[in-house]
Amino acid sequence: MEPILLDLTPAVDPDPRLHEVKTTDADPALPADHRRLICLRLHWEAARDDAPFVHPAEVIAALATDDVHWTRDDLIWSLRVLAGETGRDDGSPWRLPVIIGAALPPEELRDLVPAFEAVLDAVKTSYLAVRVRHSLSQAYGAVLDRIDPGGLGHVLPADDVFDAAVQESLRPLLTDAGMRAVLRHAESLAKPVPAKGWLRRADDLRGAAGVVNPLLERFCAYQGSVGEDTDLLVRGLIWFAARDPESTALLARVAVRAGTASSEVQAPRTAAAAVEILADRGGDAPVRALVRLALTVRSKPLLARVRAAVARIESARGWAAGEALELGIDDHGLDAEGRRCWPVPGSVLVEVVDGRARLVVMRDGRPLKRVPADVDVAEARALVKEITKTLAAERDRVESLLSQERSWAWADWVARYLDHPITGSVADRLIWQSSVDGRAWRAGIPRREADGGWRLVDEAGNDFEPAGGRVRLWHPALAAPGEAARWRDHIGVEELRQPFKQAFREVYPLTPAEASSRTSSRRFAGHILRYRQANALMRTRGWAASYLGTWDQGHRTEASKDLGGGEWRALLVHEAAGEADYQVVYCILGEVRFTRRAGGAWQDAPLTEVPVRVFSEAMRDVDLFVGVTSIAADEAWQDRGTSRFRAYRESAGFGALTASAEVRRDVLARLLPRLSIGPRCELTERYLRVRGQRGTYRIHLGSANILIEPDDTYLCIVPDHKRKPAVHLPFDDDRVLSLILSKAILLAADDTITDPTIVAQLPAVPPPP
Repeated sequence: MEPILLDLTPAVDPDPRLHEVKTTDADPALPADHRRLICLRLHWEAARDDAPFVHPAEVIAALATDDVHWTRDDLIWSLRVLAGETGRDDGSPWRLPVIIGAALPPEELRDLVPAFEAVLDAVKTSYLAVRVRHSLSQAYGAVLDRIDPGGLGHVLPADDVFDAAVQESLRPLLTDAGMRAVLRHAESLAKPVPAKGWLRRADDLRGAAGVVNPLLERFCAYQGSVGEDTDLLVRGLIWFAARDPESTALLARVAVRAGTASSEVQAPRTAAAAVEILADRGGDAPVRALVRLALTVRSKPLLARVRAAVARIESARGWAAGEALELGIDDHGLDAEGRRCWPVPGSVLVEVVDGRARLVVMRDGRPLKRVPADVDVAEARALVKEITKTLAAERDRVESLLSQERSWAWADWVARYLDHPITGSVADRLIWQSSVDGRAWRAGIPRREADGGWRLVDEAGNDFEPAGGRVRLWHPALAAPGEAARWRDHIGVEELRQPFKQAFREVYPLTPAEASSRTSSRRFAGHILRYRQANALMRTRGWAASYLGTWDQGHRTEASKDLGGGEWRALLVHEAAGEADYQVVYCILGEVRFTRRAGGAWQDAPLTEVPVRVFSEAMRDVDLFVGVTSIAADEAWQDRGTSRFRAYRESAGFGALTASAEVRRDVLARLLPRLSIGPRCELTERYLRVRGQRGTYRIHLGSANILIEPDDTYLCIVPDHKRKPAVHLPFDDDRVLSLILSKAILLAADDTITDPTIVAQLPAVPPPP
């Protein structure tokens, strides 16, 4: 018998009475043969979206009880009817064939395997709701298991992680009936935490669970996007793996893979389940995985789940709030010096230097410029990537401490911050404060002694060791008058590079106008930002917000960020200010408000009650959004601008300096005397004035926009953001400062500029004297 495939061949009615029955007469009390006819008629109507019921599938399921006698002709007809299926989102057209297939003996179905597989593939790639698609996939897969126990196409999701090549490589495992039973049971899990009955069945199948670990390893190694069907399957698989007490390391890798992504969570169901499993496990691996997720996840629901899991671990282990984030930082096998070596020909070394991971190949005691062909560095390169990710996350975590009132005992701080090979590379370049009595605090930068111990060195170069006291992270907003300036001098003289702005950090004290407004600040209201860039920067800085759009209620939203260890929340209102092709192109900033945690809710707080650290850090972020994404700083504005925003751009692009621009001015004042272009530069209230050979230029310290004297002609120089000036800066996180220096170096030698788009805008070369 030839296999029957789905096509557009007209289906022959299996019963002449088919079109005589009325589906509105459906009643489970009718005779079985009558119910059979109604089911067939409903199937035909559902495929054409003509069924009189909201959910025809539910009616079919109620009528198609065990006493209905189905025929092979019924099945063939119902499969062919699917060729004209119109795509009802409740899956009704797909239900009857699988009901009939489950009722007929397998020997009558073997030639129909291609047809069932074609239907299953169509189901898996359809736009049905996840719940409906998952249920249908399970049902069709069960029928195919009865017909062809050795088949592969219906065992795993059809694409992404488990593509055809992967399934073929796993054939010895997947053709085993017990292994397939494990997969079917894994797919049946409906919630992040299974019921006891589901777990009992999983225990019964554990003898056949050899397929679980290979599939999870494949999931961890896969780099592409993950579909919903794969997410559902892997969620069940990790609960199988969780029954093995030795699986913690694998589960930790699955959690990180599922929950970490460049934008949204890749596999949210798997990530949620993995978090629940890890929260109840002992050892360091679960803590490290959850810490990594807590620092990298952008999904608010998953982040809330991760934080709750971390809190459960802290409570169970008797740790203080926040300790898990410190104790769970992965050291990646680095020694106390921040190094790891491989004894291959010569030697391969991975080390952390100045907050960066690097790979070094040594031979005869000297580093090589190139990796020799006989040296395998694949493992070392992979380690460098992992360390780089951990360093970035740890830098962000330590920076977040600036908004917290947090302190440590000296010994605990040394162990967790200075002696840790990852955290230490961030902490040993920062300013910390120590106190023995909790009232008088003295600031210093850590320095390792010859005996391996640590001391602090103050801004005057005097060292001290407050053993037995407390330590906290220094913030310039709480510094004594003149203290921040002395630290800036010290860092400049020592040519230190801090992992983030600290000594040169902008400070935002509460203004009288803000205090009188009581609950909202409009300090940055009215600024117009390039929306896509602004939204991306908000997310990078840990702010969460629904996306602005042209749909109903999509014109206005609030971005929010938790500060102060999660006890405070800043809210930034912004609205759509311009659209193109149904996309929001610009947004305009509104007020900034603060709320504080009150049990499980958030309450509005007067600005006068917001801690200084919290207020300053929130306003610094908003200033950053303005400085980086405002249309006032858009070099190409003249090419694609709109006159509607011209007044704002002119006022903001050359207006009074914000706090970040004031700090920029301070850095330049200390830096320029040491540069070769220093004699050609002058700092004014708002500008860096540069004298070139062809003209004199003023670079605005807030926007980096350029005016040519004496007529204030605008000079457009589109920057190359990949290039950085060869100038030592005390921090890395001010793109505008780097841009100002690059422009100043370029314009100081304007007679050597060859770019025709710039030369055309410059003054004429002055005649020789």
